[in-house]
Amino acid sequence: MKLGIVGGYSGRRVSIDIDRIRAAESMGYESIWTAEAYGSDAVSPAAWILAQTDRIKVGTAIMQMPARSPACTAMTAMTLNQMSEGRFMLGLGASGPQVAEGWHGVAYGRPITRLKEYIGIVRQIMAREAPLEHEGFHYSLPYSGDDGTGLGKPLKSILAPDTEIPIYSASITPAGLAASAEVADGVFPIWMDPSRYDVFEPSINKGLAKADKTLLQYDVAPFVTCVMGDDLDQCRMPIKGNMALYIGGMGARDKNFYNDYAKALGFEDAAVKIQDLYLEGRKDEAMAAVPDELVDAVHLVGPAERIRERLQEWKKAGINGHVGSMLISSGQLDALELIAGEIL
Repeated sequence: MKLGIVGGYSGRRVSIDIDRIRAAESMGYESIWTAEAYGSDAVSPAAWILAQTDRIKVGTAIMQMPARSPACTAMTAMTLNQMSEGRFMLGLGASGPQVAEGWHGVAYGRPITRLKEYIGIVRQIMAREAPLEHEGFHYSLPYSGDDGTGLGKPLKSILAPDTEIPIYSASITPAGLAASAEVADGVFPIWMDPSRYDVFEPSINKGLAKADKTLLQYDVAPFVTCVMGDDLDQCRMPIKGNMALYIGGMGARDKNFYNDYAKALGFEDAAVKIQDLYLEGRKDEAMAAVPDELVDAVHLVGPAERIRERLQEWKKAGINGHVGSMLISSGQLDALELIAGEIL
């Protein structure tokens, strides 16, 4: 199993702990992942980190597809990969209707169709086997709309071909997981219970079969928050706040993928309660409603020995091939070192 660290996106001021990243690099962590919502972007920090490190790979988890054309994303990925001598990893996601339409001003459309079209176009550009042409629901290249000039022509990238850049997607719905397994090299399920691969298995197997691939060719790479300390309740608290935000408020009541996922993990009653409280503005109560058992199932919390014990389940998932990478979110160097010592 490989290890990575999650950088996330910044608050009001961009802040990147390069010392922590370099320390993780020295511990054997393979990757560091940047992110974006509707503030700091994912690409600029990735470039900044690549320029200040030597071995660790840098990926985007995620670059929002509605924010950039597939060609722009391919240009960015190929440029960063060439400049870093092969250390860039491309992570993509559809974001959500509220961000796509409210922030980027584009139709959310069909996220599964967009993912397949987008990755197909990016791969075509990277391969540089022929001038770029595509006709789909979301993208037509050259552009064929009535408001165009008609002067667009198929083009090939000026850069040398580069087909070695891994492409990941952020997916947790059954259809999203199947599409990801079909067209991508890996997936970021936002959380994962390492003992519950059965939640993903039918969907991933469906996609792998369509692509004639096996799980050995596909990296399941969940985000795992680690908070180490003697006070277990205190360690769980910030994680509960984050999970309440996603389960309760990341999307409309009838279109919240994270809420659906919490239900699939076996926490249906809690998911309903968290969402009701969150949408009523009772965010503290929503946080308190996140079950301890859910936090413990998908994250690493508590004293060092407790975390070591829990890591045995993750190691088992790695041996079974159900988890290829653990992407750790933690500001504690001693926690990162403990995990590296157990996993690597």
